[in-house]
Amino acid sequence: MTDSSRATASDAHRQSGEGYVLHSYPYKETSLLVEVFTRLQGRITLVAKSARRPRSAMRGTLMAFQPLSLGWMGRGEVKTLTRAEWLGGVSLLRGEALLCGFYLNELMMRLLAREDAHESLYERYSDAMKNLADGASPAPVLRLFEKTLLRELGYELLLDREAVTGAEIDPGRYYTYDPEKGPMPANGRDTDRAVSGRTLLMLARDELGDARILHEARGLMRSLINHRLESKPLNTRKVFRELLEL
Repeated sequence: MTDSSRATASDAHRQSGEGYVLHSYPYKETSLLVEVFTRLQGRITLVAKSARRPRSAMRGTLMAFQPLSLGWMGRGEVKTLTRAEWLGGVSLLRGEALLCGFYLNELMMRLLAREDAHESLYERYSDAMKNLADGASPAPVLRLFEKTLLRELGYELLLDREAVTGAEIDPGRYYTYDPEKGPMPANGRDTDRAVSGRTLLMLARDELGDARILHEARGLMRSLINHRLESKPLNTRKVFRELLEL
């Protein structure tokens, strides 16, 4: 193979794009394995060679929750990071917002397949980071992200009509939600797990300003997310519970 053909083959496997760091792990003596969520390639794994060295240009750049411009190369499951530049525009997350950011990242690490693009989810995530950094109320941000995530995974929520009959949701009635089917009228035994029709309709419109609606939407989305996780607990939820007990 000539030098020019080698260069052409190498260039063919070079890619670039916007992305966010979801998680990173120490790798060998001085490197990092970095899980990133990119706009056009989805979740990918990159090795950042020598990124743990004190003078590495990438050491202070590979931060979670910050928009990055990335470059990488390779054909395997683990590719080599060649460039990482901070795009700016988002303040660092702190306090409760920081925990919420970790929660969203853990959801994507657990539920997203590698190299499966979800551009609308990327946009929702980017908006979530900006809103959390700007001090927005976390609950609506999390619920709307969860809704988008489920849709991108192929589980579009049925929120405006009953699962079996197709009848329009009555805002004055209560419903249980079957994760595989959708809402069904609640009976007297289901009151603890029921959600109001008003909450379903408001969630369908992404309107979550009411405290009661937020409370019911939280319970609904938690049960649906748990179903997709096969009831395996999330580390970030455990941290939230422990902090509430302090």
